[in-house]
Amino acid sequence: MNFKNLRIGHGYDVHKLIENKKLILGGILINYHLGLDGHSDADVLVHAIIDALLGASGLPDIGCFFPDSNMKYKNISSLKLLTEINKKIKKNYKIINIDCTIIAQSPKLNKYINIIRENLTKIIGISFDKLNIKSTTEEGLGFTGAHLGIACHAIVLIYKKIAWEFNPKQNIIFKNLIKP
Repeated sequence: MNFKNLRIGHGYDVHKLIENKKLILGGILINYHLGLDGHSDADVLVHAIIDALLGASGLPDIGCFFPDSNMKYKNISSLKLLTEINKKIKKNYKIINIDCTIIAQSPKLNKYINIIRENLTKIIGISFDKLNIKSTTEEGLGFTGAHLGIACHAIVLIYKKIAWEFNPKQNIIFKNLIKP
């Protein structure tokens, strides 16, 4: 593996908690009396993963691809957005791993984590061990601690599948491919 072809991306998203909305995380409905406010389904986990994938591949953020000014994306499942970005990324990159942290004072998410991981790994097309999701609180501090919203950080490591490189020892250009 040529380490020059490794790329790291970080994604962050936050949405306000409100009444009369469903709480969706990783495409899974979470049993809670509040939901996240947003143009789409406001899935902070999926949005953070999308931004991390885009960042690692040198592309602009999620809003450039799916602007909240476009009614086409009103109430859309974020899983559809992830599917579209995943196809774009996988043309040139292999996803090595994804690590996420959901920040929410409540609800407690431990019982949902593996269900969410199973759901997302099917959509992204990676094995279960390559996607890690953790949840934490901020011990009552900040907007998440005050139950005003939920935030999420995601970090991805990807590998450029095809890279043309110059080999000065052989004075030739060669193609570096990795097997899918």
